[in-house]
Amino acid sequence: MATEMAAVCYPPTRFHHVHGTNICIDPSRTQATRVESFANGLCFSQEPLEPGQIFLVEIEEKELGWCGHLRVGLTAHDPQSLDVVPEYSLPDLVNMGDTWVFAITRHHNRVTPDESEARVQGFLSEPYLLIEQVRIPRDKLVGRSRPNQYSHILDDLYKMNVLPPTARRSRIGVLYAIRPDGTADMHIIINGEDMGPSARSLPTSRPFYAVIDVFASTKSVRVIQVEYGFLSLQTLCRLVIQKHVVHRLAIDGLNLPPLLKNFCKYE
Repeated sequence: MATEMAAVCYPPTRFHHVHGTNICIDPSRTQATRVESFANGLCFSQEPLEPGQIFLVEIEEKELGWCGHLRVGLTAHDPQSLDVVPEYSLPDLVNMGDTWVFAITRHHNRVTPDESEARVQGFLSEPYLLIEQVRIPRDKLVGRSRPNQYSHILDDLYKMNVLPPTARRSRIGVLYAIRPDGTADMHIIINGEDMGPSARSLPTSRPFYAVIDVFASTKSVRVIQVEYGFLSLQTLCRLVIQKHVVHRLAIDGLNLPPLLKNFCKYE
């Protein structure tokens, strides 16, 4: 098992050069910004995802005045093959078939599991996200609020996450896991928590591209690269330090290099 976990390695995730007409992709292809209106914000992963590979983005910028939020999912359509990128992921891209998209809301994103599959876990009680045979360290998956003088009162992000799914700095990802029968389930991950299989028994005869629809009040997102297998030594050090402080502001009083302090505070 240790050998298998250490061997998991995926190339960096990027946005595809094919995208909606209102989207601007930065030169690194890791940031997508909708420059006008509320639609035509469709983006895709540059490459098809492997089973268990997550395409993770962080919400960088919001725009007031629109109703609706980020939409994420999977499609078996190669973006290169699209004559025209649809205006919306829902319903336009979904209506083309072989596409599954989930609209993120401020509340009620969790898919109710079957009673036989129900499992209650405290947030971050387990340092790894476990889905079928997929195992991903949670640390990079979790969005963090910026620490301030009220952090010790308003949040304790080492034990629980208080960022709403649609808030700035929230991290949202999509992956698929292979089922015993050879089909796949799509999972939406919000700040380190699996929302459950939002689409079941997807056919795996064609590769899946991630779908990111920078829709309505979500204006800009950035791709986050994820660690797989074992936690890095840097992350393990942060976890040890976090266990010995009351809240993030207490890190400032430790006799540590400034760069390490900032890393421990997720800055």
